[in-house]
Amino acid sequence: MKIEVFSDFTCPFCYIGKRELERAIDLAGYSGQVEIEYKAYQIGPNTPKEDAPTLYDGMAAKFNSTLKEVKEITKGIARRAEEVGLHYNFEEMKTAHTEKAHRLAKWTRKFGKESVYTEELMSGYFTKGKDLNDESFLLKVIENLNLDVGAAKGVLASNDFSESLDKDRYDAQQLGVQSVPFFVFENHYGIKGAEPTDVFVRTLHQAAELAGIQPVLKMIGDGEAICADGECQL
Repeated sequence: MKIEVFSDFTCPFCYIGKRELERAIDLAGYSGQVEIEYKAYQIGPNTPKEDAPTLYDGMAAKFNSTLKEVKEITKGIARRAEEVGLHYNFEEMKTAHTEKAHRLAKWTRKFGKESVYTEELMSGYFTKGKDLNDESFLLKVIENLNLDVGAAKGVLASNDFSESLDKDRYDAQQLGVQSVPFFVFENHYGIKGAEPTDVFVRTLHQAAELAGIQPVLKMIGDGEAICADGECQL
């Protein structure tokens, strides 16, 4: 089953939606049967590449709000994140330009590491306040993934994979994607936003029918208190 995920590394609901999708895949019994492709969608393409403001200051300027109002907004987002086991640290976050991070993501996909790379970047940004435009952080992630750091430096120093980002933007326009996260299942079903797990589960089952796959039986319990071969055990 193919799922395309339009998202940005600094979108708080994208990380929440990622967790909801992962949980749903496990609950619905499709682990190991799903191919996820991340599609770049920059929510802040005009974000400064250097001396980026804190997330609070950036939001206040963007929405013409007070710092108090912004903090109230992020409290609600943090509570939603807690529901899926994520602990957001808004106090440490800075706004971040994500073009470099997205280009590098396209490179990691060549080695089957895009998903874990995405997890590392989102975790670093939302829980540790990492700057996703900081090449030293990006390259540290690459090193941790056992990929070629020298080759990754070459990607960052060039415009490699810019065309891939352009294609993602085109695909988003064709589908009418105007916000993220946005999930496309088997190019047939779409989910907008970080919906509850049961919404993802239902959609997975519908998409599985199109893909011609069946869920794998998920065993629950420890297998005790059974009868077999004429004997019963407690």
